[in-house]
Amino acid sequence: MAWRLEGTYIENCNCDVVCPCGATGFAAPADYDRCNAVLAWHIDSGHVEETDVSDRNVVLVLDAPKQMSEGNWRVGMFMDERASDEQTEKLGAIFSGQMGGPMANVVPLISENLGMEVASIEHVDEGRRHRVKVGDAVEVEIEDVVSPFDPDGPLPKLTETKHPANSDMTPARTLSARIRGFGVEYSADGQSGFSTPFSWSG
Repeated sequence: MAWRLEGTYIENCNCDVVCPCGATGFAAPADYDRCNAVLAWHIDSGHVEETDVSDRNVVLVLDAPKQMSEGNWRVGMFMDERASDEQTEKLGAIFSGQMGGPMANVVPLISENLGMEVASIEHVDEGRRHRVKVGDAVEVEIEDVVSPFDPDGPLPKLTETKHPANSDMTPARTLSARIRGFGVEYSADGQSGFSTPFSWSG
C-alpha cells in the first residue's frame, strides 16, 4: 500500500517559546499542566495508492497531560471539506496511523479519539508567517523566529528532534491563537509554534 505526502506543517501550542515537548521528542514535560495544541498539514503533492490527495489539508486538535510521553492524549481531526469521500478515507487512514508512517508511532499515546469533522480549512504560508483557519473552530497565526544577530540570514532550526512531522523544526512565536473544537478551548497569543516542510511515505 504505497503512499507519499509532501507539503508544509505548522503547529501552535500553549507552551512558552520554545515548546520543550516538541523540541525533545516528547521527553521533556510541557510548561503547564496540560498541553493543548493545533497541528496542521497542507499537502502540496501526494498520493495514497492510486488516489491523488494533492492540495488538501488536515488539522489535529490535541489535549494531553504535562508529560506527553506517558500518553493519555485526546485528539480530534478536521478534514478538508474539498476532499472527496475516497480522499477522506485515505487521508484518515494515514493520519490515524493505520497505514504506517510517522503517525503510527503517535497512535499508542492516544487514549481518546474525539472524532473527525469535515470543515473549511485555510492554510497559508507567506515567508516567515504561517496561518491556519478551520471554520469557526481554529484560527492560528505564527511567525518564524529570527536571530537578532543575523536577521536576514537563515532561520534558526532545531535538528534531530524526533518530531513526527519532521526531525528538523523551525521555532516560531504565535501571533494569535483561538481554538474551540472537540471540547478543547484555549488561547495562546505569544506562545510556542513550529513550522517545517514535511515528506512522509509508507
